[in-house]
Amino acid sequence: MDNATPRRHAPGLSRREAAALALGAVILPIARPALARGIETPATAEDEKFMRLAIEEAAQGDYPFGAVIVANGEVLARGRNLGIKEKDPTAHGEMVAIRNFLAAHGPDKLKGTTLYTSAESCPMCMGAIVWCGISRVVFGASIAQLATKIGQIMVTDAEIAAKTPFADIALTGGVLAAESLKLFK
Repeated sequence: MDNATPRRHAPGLSRREAAALALGAVILPIARPALARGIETPATAEDEKFMRLAIEEAAQGDYPFGAVIVANGEVLARGRNLGIKEKDPTAHGEMVAIRNFLAAHGPDKLKGTTLYTSAESCPMCMGAIVWCGISRVVFGASIAQLATKIGQIMVTDAEIAAKTPFADIALTGGVLAAESLKLFK
């Protein structure tokens, strides 16, 4: 193709890639009803109480992310970001809380719990939450809010829950979000 011939697709994309993007634009709106898999629920007074504990954990982490796992009104595990201390990029607050829970209680008791996290989970953490059978996630700051402070993978918990046909996960966001964001300096 010479410079005089106009391109019929986006610059830098092959025809196959351009066709895939166009097809995705058509199919994506059809798939949106699946977002019901992440069932949004309103916050309760108890949610604020446990979110404060998650924020306390976040304040002590290498990065300001913290989590607590709760069942029947009792905190069963806590976690904070330990990525630097542990030299482990997977040591996010949620992952540390899950590991602490598993060490103390085993995997069976994890099903049906609620995980409180100071900020909306990244795709890695939300994937772990799904696979562990945690039934509810309550988060403070959203991915969009976090992106104003730090780099983020722009995939929400609701988007991941929507792609999880085998589990319904209740999601409650924005609980004490302003307090969580204050931890980012």
